[in-house]
Amino acid sequence: MRVFISQLLTESNSFAPIPSGSSAFEEFGIHRGDASAQAPEGVFATLALWRRLAENAGHEVIEGLAAQAQPGGRTLRSVYEGFRDEILDAIRGSLPLDIILLNLHGAMSAVGCDNCEGDLLERIRVLVGPNVVIGVELDLHCHATASVLRCSDILIAYKEYPHNDIADRAREVFQLSIATAEKRIKPVISVVDCKMVGLWHTTREPMSGFVERIRAHETAGRVLSVSLGHGFPWGDVAEGGARLWVITDDAQELGDELALELGQRFFDIRKETAQPLMAIDDALQRAMETTVLPIVAADGADNPGGGAPSDSTFVLKRILAKDIDNALIAFLYDPEAVKVLVDTDVGAKLELRIGGKTSAASGSPVDIEVELKAILHGHSQSGLGLNWPLGTAVWVRAANRLDLILTSLRSQPFDPASIEKLGIDLASKRLIVVKSIQHFHAGFAPVAKGGVIYIAAPGALTPDFANIPYKKRSLDYWPRTELAVPCLVTDWKNEP
Repeated sequence: MRVFISQLLTESNSFAPIPSGSSAFEEFGIHRGDASAQAPEGVFATLALWRRLAENAGHEVIEGLAAQAQPGGRTLRSVYEGFRDEILDAIRGSLPLDIILLNLHGAMSAVGCDNCEGDLLERIRVLVGPNVVIGVELDLHCHATASVLRCSDILIAYKEYPHNDIADRAREVFQLSIATAEKRIKPVISVVDCKMVGLWHTTREPMSGFVERIRAHETAGRVLSVSLGHGFPWGDVAEGGARLWVITDDAQELGDELALELGQRFFDIRKETAQPLMAIDDALQRAMETTVLPIVAADGADNPGGGAPSDSTFVLKRILAKDIDNALIAFLYDPEAVKVLVDTDVGAKLELRIGGKTSAASGSPVDIEVELKAILHGHSQSGLGLNWPLGTAVWVRAANRLDLILTSLRSQPFDPASIEKLGIDLASKRLIVVKSIQHFHAGFAPVAKGGVIYIAAPGALTPDFANIPYKKRSLDYWPRTELAVPCLVTDWKNEP
């Protein structure tokens, strides 16, 4: 069989101050047909996996565009449409095809297009017709829109948050797409709108148990796959929010019943899944009082993985005001400060203006005397089974052993080793502040002998889900209203 593979992936924050242009995609590298060979361990590892699986099974692989950007504001229209048209042209030039495999996010928006994945998939389906199998892997924080559901034969989202199962889900997409093309299965999709907006960590109960419940159903009978798309809270799109879908082997009634059962169960545990947040000063007080070190504190409101600038200074200012000893903050995105520091000798002391540069959501800059401790050019980190660029990373130290890690590229911390390579002993720190909501957890929880806490700081990613200023999506959702009720969605099957 002839298998086409491609990737177009970013997450769009409707309220973020950072537009996503071509340079945002260039940071990860834009590949045209060779990502699986040139970057098999990086963010395009899924394409390398699909190529390996297909070729090992004797299939012919045609590889198209591979482009990914760090989450930010809406993608520029010309950039999105250019990428979209490249993918369509490559598919058109590769016909006939048996299978198309796409690695997408599910929450990508562009200027003038709220639902990029749906737009792309609709155009592909029109181009190739109903008989070519389209298999799609989505991020857990996707919007499961009508067009995405309607145009996909196989649609699977990550189950884990942090997303430690990207490769496992990619294998499932491949295997089920092959089985569909070989007519060994006839996939049908059942969808429930859970009527919820929020963030749900799968590293603790009751969500970890809920994920196990989903897995158990996949091993039984005609249920092929179950996905819970958490939705991306800061994406203001009409079909946003949490949706759960079940793929069965030609068993629509079974799928509908299971989707409703699981969607209702997810809704029933909603209040138990709330993210535990601490005010900044309460978190710092706990750090000062602890006798077990270190504590890891997540500043999720400034998480670049959700489109935030990663240069807010609210936590930094409170650390300085309260004279917290032996703290660390990673990563502060500040290419201007990095540029100054790379022209400075290690060991030098200088007055530096740090952070607070991107928008009002970042706070104001902090002027502070620092000592330059280390510089790493071309730095990167491992996370979620992939390799992520950091650009130039710089370690500076201020009074009270306050360590700051500045980077020239935006990225949330995944891997403690990326900090330790600069020469820092994390185990000796009192407080480690990471600009991340949850993806830090897999790497940093083992380091956090004093525990992991989540800070309710100001920033671009407000955790006040009941009051996110949506203009396009329905306001009929929990926690904005207690009257929301999960419901089976069927109108997605209708052609527009």
